Amino acid sequence: MKTQINGTDILELGFPEGKIIGIALKINSKRNGFTREEMIANFKNVLAAPENYIDNAIFSKLAVALIEKANEKPEDFIPLNQNPNTYTSYGAGHIEEGARKQMEVAMKLPVTVAGALMPDAHQGYGLPIGGVLATKNAIIPYGVGVDIGCRMALSVYNIPEVFYYENEAKFKRELIAHTKFGAGHGFHGQYKSNHAVLENDAFNLNPFVKNLKDKAWSQLGSSGGGNHFVEFGIIEFEQDDVLLNIPKGKYVALLTHSGSRGMGATIAGQYTKIAKEVCKLPEMAKNLAYLDLNSQLGQEYWLAMNLAGDYASACHEIIHNKMERALGAEVLTKVENHHNFAWKEIWNGEEVIVHRKGATPAAKGVMGIIPGSMTAPGFLVRGKGEKNAINSASHGAGRQMSRTQAIKNITKTEMQSILKDHGVTLIGAGLDEAPMAYKDINQVMAAQQDLVDVIARFTPKMVRMADDGSRED
Repeated sequence: MKTQINGTDILELGFPEGKIIGIALKINSKRNGFTREEMIANFKNVLAAPENYIDNAIFSKLAVALIEKANEKPEDFIPLNQNPNTYTSYGAGHIEEGARKQMEVAMKLPVTVAGALMPDAHQGYGLPIGGVLATKNAIIPYGVGVDIGCRMALSVYNIPEVFYYENEAKFKRELIAHTKFGAGHGFHGQYKSNHAVLENDAFNLNPFVKNLKDKAWSQLGSSGGGNHFVEFGIIEFEQDDVLLNIPKGKYVALLTHSGSRGMGATIAGQYTKIAKEVCKLPEMAKNLAYLDLNSQLGQEYWLAMNLAGDYASACHEIIHNKMERALGAEVLTKVENHHNFAWKEIWNGEEVIVHRKGATPAAKGVMGIIPGSMTAPGFLVRGKGEKNAINSASHGAGRQMSRTQAIKNITKTEMQSILKDHGVTLIGAGLDEAPMAYKDINQVMAAQQDLVDVIARFTPKMVRMADDGSRED
């Protein structure tokens, strides 16, 4: 016998999509002594006559939301463009419909100038992950993403490949000693790091941002949860690279992936909420609410976003410096790039704001890193400056299974088997990050040959991730 009530049940009763479903589910989660059938009956009654429940202790919030919804008029919302420009999609045959639909909605915003969808794209909140959107003087918090400034950083050492295999125990010891993972986790007391980013004037932007400084300090130099990692691997240059001054060969390298930790997530949540309050878009587009960059709120978010980006870069810098000292190695080159950010760029002769949510900057000559998975290769790339892609490329392989699907469908034995087959040592990580949860990176790279040149290939050998399957908060 079915006892639970889910969103589909509430929709079938005739409730409108959107926040009202969430309000009903929250009421149902408390149950207040009602059986499933009684709760369903109450929901039907509130829907039929919400005015009778305005003062009801349990259902008043739902009743008020229904009345407000019923009184909404089209003129209450910023209209969408019904004849939007088209966007360019790369690897379209392997991109899920949800991501394509989100991109189509984003193209209808009145501030949208151009868009592109990368071959690793999948559905997210607002702009799809793998979505690139150029706007006119407007910034979309959910177009940047929750993990503001999430980025890649690569250090190539003057250490030959054979040294890694002869000293795996040392590499494992240093990887464990100099990294920290897990959502909400940080350092305390004497273990805290210092960095110039903590003196950034933007921390004094307003009381909200100022209150994040202590959390930022404690988490400085850590990596968080989710798909963030620190890993050693072998990078191969098949020919001399004159620009990087690296001869052909195989080298040990350190690759890191993480963002702005709890500080960035809190900024994203706050300014998304504010944007939704001041930028009333139709239901289908509400997560794309934007802030005018000429407004005080727009400038606040812009400065806070850049602070979070600088902070994310500082976290990588600390990890890489610690590892360089621990290994006693010389760094031949270091490359890094954001892939959850917004930039002021020139497009068709005018300044626009380019949002890259899970996309790598790939202007002509710009270096970037596109990882695969814990068993699939990553690639050091140089951008070609493809205009149709808005000077962008993918940020990785992209998920083909949600975290929930991966946990349900992949066994620990299967994950251990594929790690063994690829000679990868894994420290931490849950089944939600199993290699099988990701698209084929080679397929993704084949779809963006017009966007980047591959300079070197990185093969993961020792990977550390959060061991609790945690996401950032």
